[in-house]
Amino acid sequence: MSLPSNSDQISAEGKSAYQQGDYRKAAELFQIAADGFSVAGDPLTAAEMANNRSVALLQGGEAAIALQAVEGTIQIFANAGDKRRQAMALGNQAAALNKLNRVDEAISDYQQAADIFKEIGEHDLRAPVLQALSVLQLRSGSQLQSLASMTAGLNEYEQPKPRQRFLKRLLNIPLKIFLKS
Repeated sequence: MSLPSNSDQISAEGKSAYQQGDYRKAAELFQIAADGFSVAGDPLTAAEMANNRSVALLQGGEAAIALQAVEGTIQIFANAGDKRRQAMALGNQAAALNKLNRVDEAISDYQQAADIFKEIGEHDLRAPVLQALSVLQLRSGSQLQSLASMTAGLNEYEQPKPRQRFLKRLLNIPLKIFLKS
């Protein structure tokens, strides 16, 4: 069996472990897969595996290691012109920074991710990034920016669920009041 196929299998096992909630095992498997893809000369897939590892580590409560895992992957995707994965890596890094209470850096990364998702038309991926950004802006005392980010995030859904429609109507009230004053 060739190395990429082996790495593909290990990646699939990592995804399975993640879905079962075994985040430590998933992180280990994603690291092995990343190493395999790197040796096979596939830096983009290796970087994707590093991002998967970061998500698993974050879910497992290991934010500092999750931040280390995602390090460098943003630039790898940017250099390759892979904006979708670049934005996803920015979001992963922002999530780790948020858990480490590095709020200003997390806000910056979430904003960059949202901008890239908008640029490439990835509405389904942009919405949760804007919502996460909104929460951080609210925590940092930027209520108006938070309101705008949350509204923009809700506007990204082509077919919002009833809860999202309700929240959208609710958020329009303070916006209308602010715009009239």
